[in-house]
Amino acid sequence: MKIVNSSVAFAFAAACIVSSAATVLARPQDPVGNQTRQRAAIKPAQDPAKAPGQKTSPATPTSDRLEPDETSTQPGDVPADTQANRHEQLSEEAAVVPYYNNFFTTYRLGPEDVISVNVFGQDRYSRAGITIPPSGRISLALIPGGVFVNGKTVEEVAEIIKQRYDEYIIDPQVSVSLEKASSYRYSIIGDVAQPGIRLMSHRMTVTEAIAEAGGVLPTGDRSKVVVLRRQQNGILVPIAVNVSAIYKGKAPDSTYLVPGDQVIVPGNKLKTLQKIMSLTSILSFARIFTGGLPF
Repeated sequence: MKIVNSSVAFAFAAACIVSSAATVLARPQDPVGNQTRQRAAIKPAQDPAKAPGQKTSPATPTSDRLEPDETSTQPGDVPADTQANRHEQLSEEAAVVPYYNNFFTTYRLGPEDVISVNVFGQDRYSRAGITIPPSGRISLALIPGGVFVNGKTVEEVAEIIKQRYDEYIIDPQVSVSLEKASSYRYSIIGDVAQPGIRLMSHRMTVTEAIAEAGGVLPTGDRSKVVVLRRQQNGILVPIAVNVSAIYKGKAPDSTYLVPGDQVIVPGNKLKTLQKIMSLTSILSFARIFTGGLPF
């Protein structure tokens, strides 16, 4: 009887081992032997307002995690103010970069400007920090007499150098960069805090020129500012600029200076009154000095 029971127990244990082995072999295996984890699909939430048998539209995902095809979604952990500042910085760069690039790409070289000449892969022919002399002619290796650059843009100078070096280098790649703009100048006179001649290192409006001169004095007339611009025939043409209206937002700040412009800020009624008072005091002193009666 004991022998029969032992045989039954052994058979039952063997059946369990075979069943466990079959279960393990039935599981999917990855190439490296690790079990793969299936990505669970997110089921749409059931709308309580709809009937149980009615189809529901897929629910909008509420997770902030970006999928590979979701490139336009902003991360939820970034504050709204920070996102707004990022958009504002990008818009400012988009507006400012062309503003300055337009000035430097159209800039005509002149004395005291500083440029650099770079010949790709040829340090022997490259030269940095060249200050343009009053003659406007810079010296470069293997170019007898140098290159005349006054009145030319950096692209025009690069093309001239490329043609001269084509005799020594196969397909030379030449670039010329403006390191410092010092030849563009304008003057501002009249009732401003700091009148004088100034450098134009970037594209500049009349209001920016006035701001760099310390602003208009209380005796200055902001509504009658005049820009004198010299034409090709040598005649100075006045351009009226109502700076007061620009400050009040009633007129656009769209008058840009060109090299050689003269900005004049005239006096107002207060200055006229001060002149009259000064002349009155001088006349009174003259009458007393000559023995007459004062005013």
